[in-house]
Amino acid sequence: MMLQFDIESLLDAYARGLSPLAVVETVYDRLEAAADPGIFIHLAPKEALLREAAALGAFDPAVPLWGVPFAVKDNIDVAGMPTTAACPAFSHVPQVDATVVALLKRAGALCIGKTNMDQFATGLVGVRTPYPVPRNAIDPTLAPGGSSSGSAVVVARGIVAFALGTDTAGSGRIPAGLNNIVGLKPTLGALSTSGVTPACRSLDCVSIFALTVEDAYRVFEITATYDASDPFSKRVPKAPLGARPPRLRVGVPAELRFFGDALMEAGYEAALGRLVRLGCQIVALPFEDFHAVADLLYRGAFVAERYAAIREFIETNEAALHPVTRAIICGASRLSAVDAFESVYALRALQARIEPLLASVDLLCVPTAPTHYTLAEIAAEPIDANTRLGTYTNFVNLLDLCGVAVPVGALADGRPASVTLLAPANRDTLVAALARDLHADNGLGATGWRRRPRAAPPPDDGERIEIVVVGAHLSGMPLNGELTALGARFSRVARTAPGYRLYALAGQTPPKPGLMRDETSSGAVEIEVWTLDVAAFGRFVASVPPPLCIGTVRLADGSAPKGFLVEPAALNGADDITVHGGWRAYCLALAEPHTT
Repeated sequence: MMLQFDIESLLDAYARGLSPLAVVETVYDRLEAAADPGIFIHLAPKEALLREAAALGAFDPAVPLWGVPFAVKDNIDVAGMPTTAACPAFSHVPQVDATVVALLKRAGALCIGKTNMDQFATGLVGVRTPYPVPRNAIDPTLAPGGSSSGSAVVVARGIVAFALGTDTAGSGRIPAGLNNIVGLKPTLGALSTSGVTPACRSLDCVSIFALTVEDAYRVFEITATYDASDPFSKRVPKAPLGARPPRLRVGVPAELRFFGDALMEAGYEAALGRLVRLGCQIVALPFEDFHAVADLLYRGAFVAERYAAIREFIETNEAALHPVTRAIICGASRLSAVDAFESVYALRALQARIEPLLASVDLLCVPTAPTHYTLAEIAAEPIDANTRLGTYTNFVNLLDLCGVAVPVGALADGRPASVTLLAPANRDTLVAALARDLHADNGLGATGWRRRPRAAPPPDDGERIEIVVVGAHLSGMPLNGELTALGARFSRVARTAPGYRLYALAGQTPPKPGLMRDETSSGAVEIEVWTLDVAAFGRFVASVPPPLCIGTVRLADGSAPKGFLVEPAALNGADDITVHGGWRAYCLALAEPHTT
């Protein structure tokens, strides 16, 4: 049986006695079998990797990436390997690893080499390189996507377990979607960009390619660390990838752009159907302002940041640039400081209009790419094809969203379908949890492998307190954001023990129920249990307004966590809705049309 290179399978095989030397041999065998000279710009000598593997010693399950092979996009420094950013004249050999690479090596991972890319990370097509173009892992006539082309292809072929890319305009999502793998684009600043050749310094982030969402998130947990050497680094919340809230509001574009690709449109609609079956409510949102933000990235003054990133090199080596890259970046030299401020003002105005839309939903779901392009089509229209590929990616970092591109099956013609889940900054865990469930049993890249059965979610780390929510704080309800803003994590759906009544309270905005203990009642009410850390629990309890209060709620499973109750005085004018079995069921009953 062929050894699967998802991280969980590898670590399980190591625990059963597999040698990391055998894994290194397999990596190079698979690379040779792929016969694709465009994947790597620099490949570590096999003998050197065998020595590194041998130096690991005995398997240590406490080392989270022990013996796991990975690859690195060639604008991210690996000590002793040249960094070219796909421009030979730019080549230099760093003596220090980029922060993210150092963290991965410390976690036991083995770096195989530096992968090909669109030069200076300028492009979504994957063909703007002086080296051979990496071949799309699913169909070699199609574009591999960029700019992180080699990183996506090497993962999709099962040659390494994961790879690092970068993502400014979609470079970590487009190639993932076009090669049937997962692309995790974290909150800006979550992963250090120290040791990364910038494209747009204020918008860049290191991204993660993997075969499964669980693998990508595992790498995220290891690398999302504050780095004082990076002025754009942030401390972002991290939580185990546990259960997701059962009810989520998912925003989708009210008007979609697929540029005539009916099969990609059908694949997207099928993915939305699966989200509905997972308990999500689909909410159509106007997307004109999102597209206007996207236009600013290349048609506004933000393109000048690409010039600033490599200004010294351009001014002495302009002829060394790929012709399309040169046309895009050097065009920014005509822009002024006034142009820059006008773009900043335009962005802020658009952000102000978009913020209420984002606040009205928990996440967004957009097509990762609106269509696939063949290499011949891109050669004929290099700029227009690239622009269309960025339809649903170019706005993301300008709005500081996090996201995961996730495969959702094959189209009727065999091409991969992919959607991207997006949410405001710091909701990386929520996005990954839904992406994991959406990925389900879809295939892994071009390998033919299937995802391993889901393991039980990890327990909460640290001291956390359970809280029972009954009404407006339930997942998908208007006040749930008060919980998630405090770092609350969904734990489970449960029911109270018998002996409770639920009331629809009068005069509440938004509408709220009240739960009250009544020994004469045989009613049990459906609730949700969330957890908060100690400090957040205190802040949340202090914010609960009367007539609601926090008390002990006895559950059918015998536990008795704290939760929402109501003061008896609030029942004047309230309706007893216990018969509905819970607030969500009551709201649904109200929404159903009635006939007489």
